[in-house]
Amino acid sequence: MTSMRPRLSFILLIAFLSTAPLSLAAGAQSTVKLDAALDAATDLPRMHSLLVGWRGQVVVERYFNGTRATRLANIKSASKSVISALVGIAIERGIIPGVKQPISAYFPELAAQKDSTRQKITIEDLLTMRSGLQTTSNRNYGAWVLSGNWVRHALSRPLVSAPGTEMEYSTGNTHLLSAILTKATGKSTWQFAQEALAKPLGFSLAQWPRDPQGIFFGGNDMLMTPRQMLSFGEMYLNKGRANNQQIVPARWVDATKVPRTQSRRESDRFYGYGWWVRDLGGHQTYYAWGFGGQYIFVVPDLDLVVVTTSSSDVGEGRQTHRRSVYDMVEHFIIQPISSVSARAAVNR
Repeated sequence: MTSMRPRLSFILLIAFLSTAPLSLAAGAQSTVKLDAALDAATDLPRMHSLLVGWRGQVVVERYFNGTRATRLANIKSASKSVISALVGIAIERGIIPGVKQPISAYFPELAAQKDSTRQKITIEDLLTMRSGLQTTSNRNYGAWVLSGNWVRHALSRPLVSAPGTEMEYSTGNTHLLSAILTKATGKSTWQFAQEALAKPLGFSLAQWPRDPQGIFFGGNDMLMTPRQMLSFGEMYLNKGRANNQQIVPARWVDATKVPRTQSRRESDRFYGYGWWVRDLGGHQTYYAWGFGGQYIFVVPDLDLVVVTTSSSDVGEGRQTHRRSVYDMVEHFIIQPISSVSARAAVNR
């Protein structure tokens, strides 16, 4: 597939040379042209949807390549951010004591082991991908999901670092969190998510795959519509509030976006509690990220949420697509909105 980055650069140049005057009337909602973003999204053959929520309003909602608004998207590893929200709710309700709780309290097989280092793994270590356990993702993913017991398999991985020290991205960590939520709440992860998160947000959450023991997959394969993803992101933007109620604790939202460890692949990308953190267009952005281009970007100082869904098929062009989505969000959404916000502040 031909790279989309030259095309994006061309659109960026045209947008810069032909920027229309921005409406900044006193007391009115400032407007911003996002045509370049729509052009860029249309040009991406893997793109399924682009939604932009700004200052509490949906200013862009567009679907591509035959996708409809009602179609459920497999949000892949963006599911990890939802699992994080459920852990925060469980802690606030006293169902889980706190992030420093050793996970051996929930797994007798771990507590019975003579390896005292392994017994030091905490809830926080799972949230931040610092359990120290060898990853179940990437080259190890197939063997893990084909195993007869996903929890046992994840817990039995060799320790490759001391718990709480180095980041080793692993979906096994968040699946262990799903198992802990199941044990702590006495409900399935789906049922708890439905009651504590989806229903207060105003929608019903579809069931997603489970492991051989019936535990809902923690950290992958959740199903949401793009509008539901936007509602979830806007709740985080509003410090856990939606529909006149506090759904996720505000202090948990604040804790979520604190960079706690650094990506091994990109020095400017960090990880909090199940959310990635990086600078985009000069603004701190934290985001849920799923394989293939499933994103929920939250930019607090711009009052902005951006959602994209894309084909999750493995194939040529996937890496190029990911880079193109970042370019589109940074150059054609964040930067224009940042410019409008700056001008509006000057005119107040």
